[in-house]
Amino acid sequence: MKSLFCLLLVCILVASAAAVADLHWYPATATWYGSPEGDGSDGGACGYGSLVDVKPFRARVGAVSPVLFKGGEGCGACYKVKCLDNSICSRRAVTVIITDECPGGYCSNGRTHFDLSGAAFGRMAVAGGHGLLRNRGEISVIYRRTPCKYPGKNVAFRVNEGSTNFWLSLLVEFEDGDGDVGSMQVRQANSNQWLEMTHIWGANWCIIAGPLQGPFSVKLTTLSTGKTLSARDVIPRNWTPKATYTSRLKFFA
Repeated sequence: MKSLFCLLLVCILVASAAAVADLHWYPATATWYGSPEGDGSDGGACGYGSLVDVKPFRARVGAVSPVLFKGGEGCGACYKVKCLDNSICSRRAVTVIITDECPGGYCSNGRTHFDLSGAAFGRMAVAGGHGLLRNRGEISVIYRRTPCKYPGKNVAFRVNEGSTNFWLSLLVEFEDGDGDVGSMQVRQANSNQWLEMTHIWGANWCIIAGPLQGPFSVKLTTLSTGKTLSARDVIPRNWTPKATYTSRLKFFA
């Protein structure tokens, strides 16, 4: 019985990982924005703010069409993107983190499109061909989901500006693995009840209740595979808006 349980658990974990680490490539198009060697936008429609200006985000950010943005629930997902023009593109793919949405132009009418930072776009070129590739404008690419990796970083929760004891808003940072968030809950001090948070925009979630009393435990479930993280008392009793609190936990299935 124990052996059967272990086998079933392995199968579940493998299937869960495959849902994110998709080995199949899908067609899309890509453009770039900002300065030629730039890092892209300052958080954009996901709300990451200045976090995208520093590693591990730096030069790896990208905006996507609504098909992949998913109303903000696609924020934080990681993709490998590869150019198809062998005359100017290398065989390597660039890994990008979704931090923004491009709702119009190339990204409209249900198209699957990546609008990458200038630096990320140029990295798909052969040596010395960065400028030539950027001059192409829109290009054909293939893409696939890939697990997000943030070496040396634990999952963190930023308390958004304007949060009070009656309106608490959180943003997730450095989410390894799936990268995206499908639901989030908080639990107050001395309580066994998890309170459901509401997705408001981008990667931001909130709860209207109160008065809310910290410390708060946070539980989130990823959109892609349903993996769950429960961080106990990660936000202290004396929390402050605009502060970021780091958990000591990793994701588990």
